[in-house]
Amino acid sequence: MLKHNSYFNGLVQSIGFERNGLRATVGVIEAGDTHHFNTAAAERMTVVSGQLKANLGGNAGWVVYPAGSYFEVAANGGFDVQAVGGPAAYLCEFLA
Repeated sequence: MLKHNSYFNGLVQSIGFERNGLRATVGVIEAGDTHHFNTAAAERMTVVSGQLKANLGGNAGWVVYPAGSYFEVAANGGFDVQAVGGPAAYLCEFLA
């Protein structure tokens, strides 16, 4: 079953689904604003189109992830993310 999610006044939208017993979402982030997401489960965010700039906390600061790259976020954490230069599409896989 598909589930539509809308965050931050519609600037981030996703479709949730389950495949082989694992949860995932595919979505689009509109360029401009920075958004903060909390994580209950560990996640892998793969950039499908465009670029995402993410701050995963710690000393790394902001890092730009182009299409084809990914970053992982630990469970019970959070991250800040922003689309760079236009909308960006992503695949979020829940790892646990």
